[in-house]
Amino acid sequence: MSLFKIASVAAIALTLGACQSLFQPNYRAPLETTRDASEQLKPGCKDQDCPLVNIDIVHFPTEPELDSIIEKRLLQMTRTSPDAPVAPTLAAYREQFLRTAGPRNSSYLQSKVREQHDGLVIVEMSSYLDTGGDHGTPGRGFINYSRQQHKVLTLSDMLVPGQEEAFWKAAQVAHNSWLISTRLDQEPEFVKSWPFQKTRNVALTYGGVILKYDTSTIAPYALGHVELKIPYPRLNGIIKPELFPGRN
Repeated sequence: MSLFKIASVAAIALTLGACQSLFQPNYRAPLETTRDASEQLKPGCKDQDCPLVNIDIVHFPTEPELDSIIEKRLLQMTRTSPDAPVAPTLAAYREQFLRTAGPRNSSYLQSKVREQHDGLVIVEMSSYLDTGGDHGTPGRGFINYSRQQHKVLTLSDMLVPGQEEAFWKAAQVAHNSWLISTRLDQEPEFVKSWPFQKTRNVALTYGGVILKYDTSTIAPYALGHVELKIPYPRLNGIIKPELFPGRN
């Protein structure tokens, strides 16, 4: 092949590569985010214990669909019972809460990006409702958003078909490791009173699969939101291979 033909082939390859980079999203580059934080007291209240609503939320200007998902998830976290209705928007929730809230009542809602990697956006959501009791009610949640599929990944989406039982067995191993690391395994009464449970809060972080638990599920309220971590090597054949960091 002549030098001219080689140069021509190379030029065509570079042109095709440039065209592909123009028309295909770069999933290694994180999505741009903005933040909207506000705190509002009950209108007309002048006391020190005025009810308040604090909302701190992340926005994705180039992915409005994700914004809508986050708002819906945060609104679901405002429920005080499983069948309680939710407000249509965060602004409507703030208005409703402040209209009926008593002194020292407060509500905090937050969403933040925990990680972005391999075309995944991991959003962590927090809530805290204080109705004047001994302590408030905190909540946590995750969104694993696939930019390629434009959808939130459920646990079923993450797992190889038929491997759910194997996944929760790996989670139990992670729970045992947590008990040992905290030396709680040496307290038989604790182990008996706070056995392992499943959780709906699963995150595909770069360093491992994270399980986060609501307070008073696998540990007393005082220990907060317990996190368990399952290293990816323990999930070979369980998590879909394209979801392992660096493989997609």
